[in-house]
Amino acid sequence: MIDANDSLSMAGKVALVTGGTKGIGRIIATRLLEAGAKVVVCGRNEPESVPEVEGSKAEFIACDVRQAAACKELVDAVVARHGRLDLLVNNAGGSPGVDAATVSPRFSESIITLNLTAPLHMSQAAYQVMHKQPERGSIVNIASVAATRPSPGTAAYGAAKAGLLSLTTSLAQEWGPLVRVNAIIVGLIETESAELTYGSVEAQEAIANATPMKRMGNGHDIANGVLFLASPLAEFVSGATLQIHGGGEKPHFLDLVQRYSPQQV
Repeated sequence: MIDANDSLSMAGKVALVTGGTKGIGRIIATRLLEAGAKVVVCGRNEPESVPEVEGSKAEFIACDVRQAAACKELVDAVVARHGRLDLLVNNAGGSPGVDAATVSPRFSESIITLNLTAPLHMSQAAYQVMHKQPERGSIVNIASVAATRPSPGTAAYGAAKAGLLSLTTSLAQEWGPLVRVNAIIVGLIETESAELTYGSVEAQEAIANATPMKRMGNGHDIANGVLFLASPLAEFVSGATLQIHGGGEKPHFLDLVQRYSPQQV
């Protein structure tokens, strides 16, 4: 646990993490509990367990963040229970792989709603509370490298995450100094479903070795970024994009250059 006098302490703060029952969201929620925050997580279905640290347990509230009215009801419920909201982490999102040429309009609209419109609705609801508080508030949007490079197979997802980065800077402009708004670009991350995303263990090792840090990221890397952006250490940071990707992916053209260039003597 973090000492209450530490700059990263969240003691007395209330945090809401969407999609905080599994994956990266669950690790973020756990890290915030470790920092002393009261944490509320949401999802469409109640999980078997919620994040817990040394007796401090997150609270679960069911919510479909794709519905604007549900977002407002969620924030109202958090404030009714705790009297405040200091941090919103817009983490819920994702997309399975699909063919852009044949995917249905309904599917694409659902992906864009989950990854872009839902964070807007959640942020609007949070702002109504945060800007009235003496200590204001902070919003962290979880984006993806898919927002900054081509995203074949998840075109709507990549477009939505790119929109989320634009939304971040726009809200930071509109809502400063009352509410800080930042984003994290998540790189290649090991999760419980890594094989579905990246393939075999051998493929994952090859991907890891292709990054400057020689490993894939994990949820703790992202959670630490969230904690920093929510802390007083980042009190002058707003409208920023923190890239947590271990140095980024090597451009494929460099491999082609090396493969087809004459051998150096």
